[in-house]
Amino acid sequence: MKRILIGLIALGVLAVGGWFGFNLYAKHRATAEVEAAFDRIRSHGNKASHGKVAFDVMSRTLTVEDIAVAPESQPQAQIKIAGIKGTGVRLIDDISFSADSIDIRDFEVRLDQVGPAKVKASYKVPQLTMRDYAGPIHAGNAPADGSLIEMYRYVLDQYAGVSASSLTAPALSMTFDAGSSAIGSAEFSYSGLEIQNLKHGKIDAMKADHAVFTVDVKQLGKQDKLTGDLSNIIVNDFDATAIAAALDPKTSDDSFHRVYRQISVGPYVLKSAQGMRMDIEGITFEDVAVQPSKFRPTEILALLPADRSAPPTPAQSREMMEKLAGFYEGLRVGKVEIGKMSMGTPQGTARINAIRYREGEFAVEGLDAPVPQGQFKMERFALKSFSTANLLRWAAGLTNVGEAPAPDQILGLFRVLEGAEIKGVVAPYKNTRQLVTIDTISLNWGQLIGSIPSKANLVVKMVTPTDPSNPAQRPLIMAGVDKLAIDLDLGAAWTESSGAFAFAPATINLGNLARAQARFALANVPRGVFTADPVQAMGQAAQIETGAIELSLRDSGVVDLIVAQFARTQNISRDAARSAIVEMTRAQGEKITTANLDAKAAVDALADFVATSGQTLTIKLTPLGKVPVLQLVDALNSEPIVALAQFRIEASTGL
Repeated sequence: MKRILIGLIALGVLAVGGWFGFNLYAKHRATAEVEAAFDRIRSHGNKASHGKVAFDVMSRTLTVEDIAVAPESQPQAQIKIAGIKGTGVRLIDDISFSADSIDIRDFEVRLDQVGPAKVKASYKVPQLTMRDYAGPIHAGNAPADGSLIEMYRYVLDQYAGVSASSLTAPALSMTFDAGSSAIGSAEFSYSGLEIQNLKHGKIDAMKADHAVFTVDVKQLGKQDKLTGDLSNIIVNDFDATAIAAALDPKTSDDSFHRVYRQISVGPYVLKSAQGMRMDIEGITFEDVAVQPSKFRPTEILALLPADRSAPPTPAQSREMMEKLAGFYEGLRVGKVEIGKMSMGTPQGTARINAIRYREGEFAVEGLDAPVPQGQFKMERFALKSFSTANLLRWAAGLTNVGEAPAPDQILGLFRVLEGAEIKGVVAPYKNTRQLVTIDTISLNWGQLIGSIPSKANLVVKMVTPTDPSNPAQRPLIMAGVDKLAIDLDLGAAWTESSGAFAFAPATINLGNLARAQARFALANVPRGVFTADPVQAMGQAAQIETGAIELSLRDSGVVDLIVAQFARTQNISRDAARSAIVEMTRAQGEKITTANLDAKAAVDALADFVATSGQTLTIKLTPLGKVPVLQLVDALNSEPIVALAQFRIEASTGL
């Protein structure tokens, strides 16, 4: 339908392009020029007619009435214009003219059962006024092949050759009926349309005061009607030459050209006949630019199948997504912001303060939504360095129907973004009246080797209720612990030059129970270990050596909890329970120290840690030589005492 519309507009340009190439002082010359323009249209097999032609010499006003144009290739389509009036018309030179104003009345385009889908559509502009107009007398020749892209290029070329201080249209309406398709019919109407300072394909500002639309939607056998109401549609600094450059199939321009400086609309209300309603305070786009060498609509259209009813093959889907990935690489948006919005749901009304996109970060802020168990609130959710192009390329590798994705394909998701963050969550816990609160969950990664990060950081700060249905948490509940506070900070990084891989530090703080921290390092870690191939990874892992290991545990109540649980199960006092645990620790330690005297300090420190609450236990293991990681793991599984003998053990406690 768009191709037909653009073709009709192009024919309309041909029809009016020569009307003003005349001798300002001769009425018959004006009439001859108008007739010549219509002859050119008819020479291509199209139908074209007009009514009365009048020219007032004193005011230099030309009027043409009752214009009708129908293309030969689509006899079901027609352009009608009740009248065109040009005032203050002057010749600039032999190929161009100017006019103080041009008024077009009742401009209408109709399409009646066009194409295989039997589309019906109409476009109506009751009044269009152009001020301080200048442009060519004759329009250029329309493209012979009539393709959609060539028609777009043709229209943009004509558009770049005209200028006007303003274009205004009090109203514009469109109707569309696609019969049995998913979108059955639609109606759009705009009011208060205005364009300021059109020159050389650039526009300072465009606006529409109001827009309303209704769309009939047919989906899964159900019918719904969507109604939208938009206000204050504003476009600042539009440059059509950037689009024209992208439509040139021969271009190799790698630079970005800005198309829009800013687009804003709002408020916006969307409703459905089934009861859904969405209210948006405003939507803003800033600095929309294209890279002609990659932003190639022609290539995307060429991939569309001729038979839309047949599903694409996996190969076709992959090719389409790869092309779309390149297409999105050629599209750059500096900023997107959606203001306060609300949406009705079966459980109630969901609200969002803002949705933002800037410099690769996508964020949802201030979510407050009903869920079956209660109310869900979230201060912020963000995806970092999000890339639509990388997402499409990742998805392209998952299109083999019936085949499970390979590990490397799944890990490719790390290339789509570089991290995620959740802040300020308050949510109901299962079907209880208790709440889960999340201060922060932040995961970042980088330094990709293939599809695997060699650097990562995880931060978790949250409070969750203890779960009576979880056997592992019942001792906590029996001890009166109804909430578990988790404060986790885990960092890991690999340095290629030294081959060192370090966790420094890995910290977890379990609220009022304990705080644990671990530092350990691996040496001689080869680059080849970062692979999704398990056979290759294991082969490379044989080179990895164990470095220093340091563990610390700060007691904030966990020792008392263990003592109380032991006292309860043994039916003894807490003091007796503590003494019994200390004696058992020393007894078990004697078995270890007989084989490794260096471990005695660790056993004594652990016993002291249990004997006195509120202490910090620190244990440091230093390899006595080269300790391959795989050999150490095997030894820990079979002979842990022998494994510990490969380390110098230092241990201490303190308040």
